[in-house]
Order: sequence, then structure tokens, then C-alpha cells
Amino acid sequence: MTSQDSLTSIGAARIAVTALLDGGVRHVVVAPGSRSAPMAYALAEAEASGRVRLHVRIDERDAGFTALGLALSTEAPVAVVTTSGTAVGNLLPAVMEANHSAVPVVVISADRPEELHGTGANQTTTQLDLFGDHVRFAVDVPAGDHPQKAVATALYAATGALEDTPPGPVQVNLAFRDPLVPADGDALPTAGGHGVFHYDAGPQALVLPEASRELAERRTVVLAGHDAGPVAEAFARAHGLPLLAEPSSNARFGPNAVGPYRVLLEHFGPQSASPIERVVLFGRATLSRPVAALLARESVETAIYQPVPVAWYEAGRRREVPIETLLELAEFAGRGSTEWLDSWLLAGAAAQHGLDGVLAGETLASGPSVGATVWEHSRGQLVLGSSNGIRDVDLAGQPHTEPVASVYANRGLAGIDGTIATATGIALGSGRETTVLLGDVTFLHDAGGLLLGHGEPVPDLRIVVLNDSGGAIFSLLEHGAVEDSGAYGTAVERLFGTPHSVDIAALAAAYGVGHQAVSTTAELASALKAPLKGRTIVEVSVDRTGLRALHARIKEAISAAVGQVLTAG
Repeated sequence: MTSQDSLTSIGAARIAVTALLDGGVRHVVVAPGSRSAPMAYALAEAEASGRVRLHVRIDERDAGFTALGLALSTEAPVAVVTTSGTAVGNLLPAVMEANHSAVPVVVISADRPEELHGTGANQTTTQLDLFGDHVRFAVDVPAGDHPQKAVATALYAATGALEDTPPGPVQVNLAFRDPLVPADGDALPTAGGHGVFHYDAGPQALVLPEASRELAERRTVVLAGHDAGPVAEAFARAHGLPLLAEPSSNARFGPNAVGPYRVLLEHFGPQSASPIERVVLFGRATLSRPVAALLARESVETAIYQPVPVAWYEAGRRREVPIETLLELAEFAGRGSTEWLDSWLLAGAAAQHGLDGVLAGETLASGPSVGATVWEHSRGQLVLGSSNGIRDVDLAGQPHTEPVASVYANRGLAGIDGTIATATGIALGSGRETTVLLGDVTFLHDAGGLLLGHGEPVPDLRIVVLNDSGGAIFSLLEHGAVEDSGAYGTAVERLFGTPHSVDIAALAAAYGVGHQAVSTTAELASALKAPLKGRTIVEVSVDRTGLRALHARIKEAISAAVGQVLTAG
């Protein structure tokens, strides 16, 4: 393209925006900046005509995670626009999570023109290779070039249309020359108005194919990891198999679902009277070491349901045999005997009874009791932060009889960053009431996610903060034993507990967010049942000093209760 044929920056940006909209983008998150101004103006024009919804964030890291949340709840590609320089680098955590969780986030990074690179020009660096293998596709569009093909190809890759490639993030690096503002006489269109985009998939009936012959009877369990979907529940129910479902599987319901399953695995181990023979895995299991040990057990045959390519592991790097069809999976799993399923359900009921008994004896709230309460009262959408919060729900949350909430979690890389921004995006994308459960460290790590500019859409978002003045998860790992030994003095608490004294109520007030402090599960339940409009923080104060001992009591009570049931059986 000659200089005479070159597009103006505003012209190129308008073409890029049209290509985004033609490719199904309906939400765009914009971080302010000068070099990205052409995209900002073009997007403002598109929003004024009702073709797209913009979300403005001053922090690029939160912009990235907001886009991630929007893409999760709308199940459609979402773009995020930044200026050049370090602004692009701040998107890396969200891009990494989107990569490992196969979420179509489209990075539109503005750049200086080629003649400014290598000259020491301000905010100018190498941007195209910044995300490396974390993006499905990356392309550089020189200043003045036509961007339509590049954007269309990027969307093709982001939505999983490339052969043998799952959906995921992409990058279009658009270089812009001055002038970066619209021409004299340009103005926002007056027709149209703000479009309102809500995603509602509606109920979907699952019909499983019938096996061509009688299935063999086997001691198989169905393990539903993150993002397994309701097909895992339907499969377990159809074949009479115990269902061990993580909270974010969206399969933790139904008659075959077993509650505190991770503490039951040892009761069905190699030395037990009824050891597990096979495991059928749906989704990605990430929450507990007992489950990881089960999947690694040499005496157990394992298979994973994988009808489409996934982003979280490389072929041949795991023990599970990948199976593409439910018919083949049924042949592998077989059917469970009545005795096999009943033994799990009885053990699960006994374990739940033992766990509930321990928690009932606690005067104040604890991590497990908060997890159980949030799960019991979940509705609309539930977002579970990484670290202890999701594990508390996994341990203590009693399976529902039917699905009552859509559950989300950033389990791609299971980081604590960007949780508030992700939850905000999820709530805004769906327009539904959303509750997020997270610890105080996770909350503080993304406190900037509370910042919404004047005039920005405000979600109906309830933020439940389990505040134990630091990080408790490490006390439940081997670091807790190191601390108990005293060999490293206060170093474990300082390095892993990371104690703090942040006034969360004052922080909430600074951001204009409502706040309510509770200390018991009864108070928490009341707060969860209250009508929700806008954003509010429910702060649950707990003491983490006795958490390790509490988990030991829970394990002891469950072991005793389950032992009695299985012995009697």
C-alpha cells in the first residue's frame, strides 16, 4: 500500500471496529491512552449507534480480567483495548488465564508506527511477541494498513475455528500515526442508543446415547472437575455411578452427587473392601491432593471425556485415555451396581453428618461454615475465588438436588489476581445477580477492581470476603507443620500468612461500595438472602489460628462416621 493509499488512523480504527462487530464482539473494555485514541473514538461511535457496549477501566490489569469475565458469561469473544508500552504488559495475567481456560479474549494493542521503533520514542517497545504461546494468534498491522483481514482471522482463532485448536486469547497489534483524533466535522451519531446485551442460554435438555449392548458392571466413579458441565451429572445418573463434583464443574447436583468426596477416597482405596477400579473424568480436577493421588493411582484405570480440543494439557502428558464420544465412554465406565452406588451415597451422607456436627459446635464462623452457607444460599451466578474459598465449598457444600446457580472460577491457572474484576465482568455480561466468595488476600490483591468510573454500568454484585487477616491456605499444607515445629520462628507467618490490618469497611467506603460486617453463619445467611441492587461487600471475620485443628477435627469426625456406615454395610 502506498502512502497515498494509506488509511488514516481513525479510518483504520473504524474498519477494525466493524470487523470486531461482524465477528460477534458485543462488549469491549477500553483503558484510556493516547495511542489507542483512534480505537476509542471509533468504539464510541459504535456504542452511540447501539452496536456495542463499552466498559472503561483505568487499570489495564482489571480491564483484562473484566473482559475475561464478560467472555465467560456471554460465551462470546470480548475485546480489550489498550495504549502502547507497559499498558499492554498489564494484560498478561488475564491473557494467561484465558489461554489455560480457553476463553476468547481479543487484545487490541495500540502501537507506535514502525519509524518510531528503536529510536527511544516514548512508550515504544516490542509488543507483538509479548504474550508468546499464550495467544492462539498474533498479528501486527502497520500504520495505514487495512486491518479487516487481521481482525477477522484473529476472531476466527479466538473462537476455536482453527483445526485442533481450542478457543482462547488473540492479539491484534495496531500501529497508529498522528493524527489520532477524528477529522473536523466528525461527531458521534445521534441515532441508535446504548444496546443492552444479555446472554441467556436457557435450559438445555441432555439426552445421552444408549449403549448398543449391556454394559459390564464396574466400580467406577465419575469425577467432574472445573467446567465439566451438566453432562457429567447426566452420565453418572444414567450409568448408576457415584458423582464426585467440584463446585465449578456445574455438575454438583442430582441424586448421585456425593458431598465431602475428597475425604472419602481413602475409604475406597486399594486396601479397602471395595476399591475404585476406574475413573471417568469430565473437565479439569484441580482442588485437592487426594483427587490428584486417585488419578495417579496405578491400580486405577482412567479416561477423560474430550469431545473437543482443550487448552489445559498437552496430548500424551496425562494418564487418562482421551475419549471423544459418550458411547465409547460408557463402554469404558460400565455401569455401577446398586451396592456400589449406595455405599458411596451412605458414606457421603455419614460424612456430611459428621462434618455438619463439627461445624455446629463452632460459635463463630469458619472457612468451611462460610463455604457451606454461601453454597446453600447461592442463586443466579456464583464466582469462587482461588485459594481456600473454593476448597471450603468443595469440602462443606452439600450438593443440590438440581442446579440453582451458574458457578464460575478462574481455574485455568488458579491465580488470585483479578477476581473482583472477573466477577464484575461476569455480572455485567449476564445482567444477573452475582455473588463472589473470596478471601481477604484475594480481595486486597484486586481492590482496584472495585473502581468504576462515573456513568459506567454497575453490576448487581455481592462480594463475600472471608477476612482472617492474612493467608490461611498455607497452614493447611506442609507449611503449617513447619510453623508448628517452631523451627523457623515467625518466618512462616510473615512469608506465607502475610498478616495485615486493612480496614475493609473504610476501603469499601472509599470506592463507594456498600459494606456489612458479620461474624456468624446465621448473620451471613441473612445477608445472602437480602435483595441485591448494586454492589455490596459482606465481610465475615474469622480466626485462622485454629483452622488447622478444625480441619483435623473434621477429618476425624468424618472418618469415624464413615467407618461405622461401611462396617455396618
